[in-house]
Amino acid sequence: MQGSGMSAPQRLDLAVPREHGPRAFATGAPMAENLLLTLAALPFPDIDPVIVRIGPVAIHWYGVGYVIGILFAWWYARRIVSTPRLWAGGVPAMRPDDIDDFLLWAALGVVLGGRIGYVLFYDLERYLEDPSAIFAIWAGGMSFHGGLLGVVIAMGVFAYRRSIHVWSLFDTIAAGVPVGLGVVRLANFINSELWGRETDMPWGVVFPNGGPLPRHPSQVYEALLEGLVLFFVLWVLVWKFERLKTPRFVGGAFIAGYGLARIFVEFFRVPDAQIGYLAGSWLTMGMVLSLPMVLAGAWAMATARPAAPQTAR
Repeated sequence: MQGSGMSAPQRLDLAVPREHGPRAFATGAPMAENLLLTLAALPFPDIDPVIVRIGPVAIHWYGVGYVIGILFAWWYARRIVSTPRLWAGGVPAMRPDDIDDFLLWAALGVVLGGRIGYVLFYDLERYLEDPSAIFAIWAGGMSFHGGLLGVVIAMGVFAYRRSIHVWSLFDTIAAGVPVGLGVVRLANFINSELWGRETDMPWGVVFPNGGPLPRHPSQVYEALLEGLVLFFVLWVLVWKFERLKTPRFVGGAFIAGYGLARIFVEFFRVPDAQIGYLAGSWLTMGMVLSLPMVLAGAWAMATARPAAPQTAR
């Protein structure tokens, strides 16, 4: 998955090492030095990307990651709206059955938005040549930024139809999303995709399709930052500071936090081969798409104001 995660398999010319990361592996580097770096690297875990095969059906870690993420966000959102003390006046902005009904909307927003976003942002030329490939989701190619936009649109329509404050719905759902992001990034690692630049750091990993030299396990970096760290930050805002009483603050923190984490990791991650670097050897599409998120999230937090107490729905 590009942007949160999935991508079609990377196709890079690995015959000549590229100059990346804190230490450059220049062309013509001593073979002995490269051999020592390879021997010192962490071994890639031998985990089959397919959990189980049942006849022609294959269940992938990647797909399971999405299921876990959606189900956790649903469970966590129900828990939040079932805790009156978190809300202004002790009255939640929505009911648990509203969360139940939104589950299907969210799943459609993630899948449709994620796929359309990948097609438009990352590989439009390929899909214009072969439009039927757009529907081959099982072959990979999803965009976090597109998925986010798809869910936001779904939230807007759903909130309008249910007379729910749209920012409160966004705050509630966003609080649990990082868990799914983290799990999907770990699935990217298992799939040996979206790996990072070459490195001489002791935790470098030699990926089976990433050439002979160690690389940053950038998927793990993203799992930690976009998943574990971001979830903890939002947990503190929701349960300790009770920021759901200030609509759009939690959602803004999620948007800005993801954008910052993504931009940071992009400095260690190899961009999609069909796009490469947009400028120099550092600016990537992921950075370009994430910067507006940081600005929008900062605006949302800065302009958030305490909500007036609501009457029970």
